[in-house]
Amino acid sequence: MDLAIRDLKLHKGRFLATIIGVGMLFTIVLTMNGIYRGNISDGIAIIAHTGPDLWVVERDRGGPFNEQSSMSEFFHYSVAAVPGVQKASPFIYYPVERQIKGESRRFSIIGYDVFGGMGGPRQLTQGRAINQAHYEMVAHAKLGLKLGDQVPLGLHTFTVVGLTREAVATDGEALVYLSLADAQEILFQRDNEAIRNQRLRLRHSLTQEGLSPAQADKLLPAVQPDTHLVNAILVQLAPGANPAQVAKHIEDWLYFSVFTTAQEIQLVIRGRLARMSSQLLFFRVLLLIVSAVIISLVIYTFTMEKIRSIAVMKLIGAPNLVIVRMIMEQSLFMTLSSFLLGLLIIHSIVHLFPRKILLLPPDTLLTFAVALLGGIIASVLGIWQVLKTEPAMALGGQ
Repeated sequence: MDLAIRDLKLHKGRFLATIIGVGMLFTIVLTMNGIYRGNISDGIAIIAHTGPDLWVVERDRGGPFNEQSSMSEFFHYSVAAVPGVQKASPFIYYPVERQIKGESRRFSIIGYDVFGGMGGPRQLTQGRAINQAHYEMVAHAKLGLKLGDQVPLGLHTFTVVGLTREAVATDGEALVYLSLADAQEILFQRDNEAIRNQRLRLRHSLTQEGLSPAQADKLLPAVQPDTHLVNAILVQLAPGANPAQVAKHIEDWLYFSVFTTAQEIQLVIRGRLARMSSQLLFFRVLLLIVSAVIISLVIYTFTMEKIRSIAVMKLIGAPNLVIVRMIMEQSLFMTLSSFLLGLLIIHSIVHLFPRKILLLPPDTLLTFAVALLGGIIASVLGIWQVLKTEPAMALGGQ
């Protein structure tokens, strides 16, 4: 007699319902594993895909992703002149919320030098890269845009010339790539009414300082806010250049902060992603423990329910080794069946989630190992009780 097969035949509905229920629990555990990994993967995707040798940002800032960084665009010429630097490109990154096809959508804008600079999309699923200085954009497919769509941003309308899927913003939202000049205009340029109000305020401030209205009007262009700003400068090193030496040169002489791509990733993981990752990790561990406890209780309960049947086997002379083998087989069968069901479900629905669910083999194996360990522990406890069972129980004894 095989306990698992006997249960399946005599209590088919309950046995299958138990496997389905535990399988759904494993689905939740595997989903939490994927959410945890996906959150980190999305958070560092744009850094990894951009991948320059060095990130130059405002002094003592963790920008451009962990916090805001602002510097003059023209400093990329100074960075390019540093020994060991092969190329330096200005770079803009900032999140926005705009109306896309009548819906309010969050996404992040990347502005880069479209004529040979770094920071743009590397792989396109459709269309082409931006090859004009103005009014063209490449969008992530998550926005639901198509080639040729017209998207109003700021004071102008942009044409979608390319689509990509290679990276997302640090918050998991879509990316939109624009030329540097267009991104600067959207970020810094105000509409006509705001410009008019700003000029009136500056003119009033200048006249309050004793200047005549004519002198104030003459000075107004010189005191207008500078829009030629960027968040970072991307650096590609010359072959054989020492990254540490180049970074120190930039920090000492140009008074900026410099990070490698690996350091930039760690900044985001320890900064922007830290609290969310810690919370997801806590729930991940909690669910893993709960799943192990539940599968243990289920297996122990199923074993204890058959204690009279096992007493009959002992009465007719079945060796203890046979009884132990059957209990372990039942444990393995239930654990494996439930886990495979959960794995099948999560792989079937993973594409339906709005955020990335990243299922890694080590996480899956760890979940299975913990569940299997719980099942084995429960089986051992059941075996300990079973081996103490007197054959007289089969005849109605205690």
